[in-house]
Amino acid sequence: MGSLAAVFFDMDGLLVDTEPIWTVAEHEAAARLGGTFTPAMKRAMIGHGIDTAVPIMVTMLGQPLSAVEETAQFLLRRSAELFREPGVIVAQPGALELLTALHERGVPTALVSSSFRNLMDPVLEIVGRDLFAVTVAGDEVHRRKPDPEPYLSAAAHLGVDPRACIVLEDSLSGASAGIAAGCATIMVPSMPPHDPTTDLPAPTAPPAPPAPTGPSAVTGRSAEADLQALADLPEVAHLRDQLAGLVASLHALDPDSLENLLAAHRTRT
Repeated sequence: MGSLAAVFFDMDGLLVDTEPIWTVAEHEAAARLGGTFTPAMKRAMIGHGIDTAVPIMVTMLGQPLSAVEETAQFLLRRSAELFREPGVIVAQPGALELLTALHERGVPTALVSSSFRNLMDPVLEIVGRDLFAVTVAGDEVHRRKPDPEPYLSAAAHLGVDPRACIVLEDSLSGASAGIAAGCATIMVPSMPPHDPTTDLPAPTAPPAPPAPTGPSAVTGRSAEADLQALADLPEVAHLRDQLAGLVASLHALDPDSLENLLAAHRTRT
């Protein structure tokens, strides 16, 4: 198995393409508050747990914080309904292949999410519970990402040193959590860098996932071009020296490349 003790997968945006599902519920929640959900709100909220994401949305809508609790309850209830609709949960390109390869290599994996258990369970039913040795949901920890507790909890459950583990994340918040936990953290961004000319209207239903190769469905650029543009953003640049890697797709990873990235990261740190 080499020096790699475990691989920790984020869920929303990294393992499965649930962000469009969340976006439908977020548009509906904003409408209930008399406002419009915008791409800027989405970018600000992505990677946060429900307890920190909803205050961001409510504040950006100009509503009082007294609206947070009711809005959070609506989002949880509506998202749970959408998660269970047939065919809406789709694995990200390369996710199942990487999970299977790690399973065959004997490398333990954990699913670590800020989403609550009632949202994680439908995903596990689709992806396969047997592919994960441990699962940690957002309502099973005291502090959610970007706090390191979720990843430290997964390492403790597995009885492994976090420094011998790799975290796979799609968001800055999640990547910060992995780094703070002492794990070698690889970002696989699920959202392209902001281009105000490409802001899209609200979806009316969970859309089909974008193709794994070719131009981005949002920006029209290649995934590699989006990746470079994202890497150059100031908010990402400050993490770049702490990341073990920044890749465009899970297709770019396999057990051997993860071993190599972990070894290189431990040499640097």
